[in-house]
Amino acid sequence: MSRPRKPKVPTDAPAERDDFDDVRTLTRKQVVDMIRRGESLEEVDLRGVDLSAVAFDGLNLRNAKLGDCNLHKASFKNADLTGASFWNANVREATFDGANLEEADFDYANLDGVCFRGAKIRKAIFPFRRLPLESIQRSVRTGQRVRMEPMRHEDEE
Repeated sequence: MSRPRKPKVPTDAPAERDDFDDVRTLTRKQVVDMIRRGESLEEVDLRGVDLSAVAFDGLNLRNAKLGDCNLHKASFKNADLTGASFWNANVREATFDGANLEEADFDYANLDGVCFRGAKIRKAIFPFRRLPLESIQRSVRTGQRVRMEPMRHEDEE
């Protein structure tokens, strides 16, 4: 079975540039249109896009790059986020109920108010200095939203 191709949006970059330079991040409108059409977002590069309050429920976002995104109040119910990167993203008050978060990277992300009820979390990376493992486990079991601890001065180094 062939793997779906990740969406590429060409730019007017010169030919001598590397292959990854010929791809730019999708816009919010393009992402919403893809969701409406039921397209896969596997391996898509959405870094830095404002996707606040967008519903990604049930979608394939395996290995998606969501770093530096604004995902405030976004919904990822039952989404496949295996290997997805949320590095330094604003994920406040988002919902990950029933999502597959295996090997997802949430390092430096703002996860305040996030719910992980029934999520599959294995080998995921979290900002444990500000979000204790017990809080994440409690959210998976009960649906209680997690609360991040304030940044301490020694954490800034």
